[in-house]
Amino acid sequence: MRRQPQGPRRARSVKSYRRRTRITALLALLAVAGGVASDIANDTFWAHHALVGGLVSGVIVVALSIALVDEVLARRRRQRWSVLAQYVMFELVRNARMIWSGVLEAAGLFSIEGNQQESIDAGAALVRDSAGLTAALRATIDDAGGRARLHAEIAFLAEHADEVLGRWAAVMLNAEEYTEILDRHVELVGAISWIAGLLDSSDPPDDAQRRRRARSSPANQIQSRLSDEWLADRIVVTTQLAEALDRGTLELALRVVPVQWWEARLRT
Repeated sequence: MRRQPQGPRRARSVKSYRRRTRITALLALLAVAGGVASDIANDTFWAHHALVGGLVSGVIVVALSIALVDEVLARRRRQRWSVLAQYVMFELVRNARMIWSGVLEAAGLFSIEGNQQESIDAGAALVRDSAGLTAALRATIDDAGGRARLHAEIAFLAEHADEVLGRWAAVMLNAEEYTEILDRHVELVGAISWIAGLLDSSDPPDDAQRRRRARSSPANQIQSRLSDEWLADRIVVTTQLAEALDRGTLELALRVVPVQWWEARLRT
């Protein structure tokens, strides 16, 4: 059997940290309940095994203490900078939404008009339609004007995403609970930058700085041949990742600081 290549090691999410702490506390309580039950069923066991009883009780106390302290410290840490964390996540949502909506607009599939929420929902549905989005992107790439429009849009999105990530990455890494969501957005920024570098190499732009950056991109060494089918498929995958991160990050941001808190804070 061939050994599967390992992917990136993901940081644990906020939910996983809470789950770990609660499982530790539950196991300690179950151990206490088991000890009490065994004492009732066989009251001579612990009397004849004082050392074992002392060790077990010590482990239970330590486990409960660690679970309690971890939960208190983690909650204080999240509350201390929750507003800033939400702000950063909103910026990441904005960047992800710009990527998937920008690709749709370049392909002539999407424009935000009228009710913004309805437009966003409609655009997200277009992104999740893999067959339709792939066909539209392949038609755009086959057209010289459409390819140039898509190239310019992806170059802009890659530059903007790089700025957003560089501005907020260090802030989000200060709290380990939120590094998973940042890790996924790094994946998104890397994907869109990879595509931008390949496009700049195959169709050199007028900007000299972009040409030099494209020549030094490792994407040229790894992906030596750029077919239109591969390019369309890669853009589809990246666009769908952006849309999924848009939804997931927004949901997490609204859990970090609920809308009701803002309403009470701003008296609206």
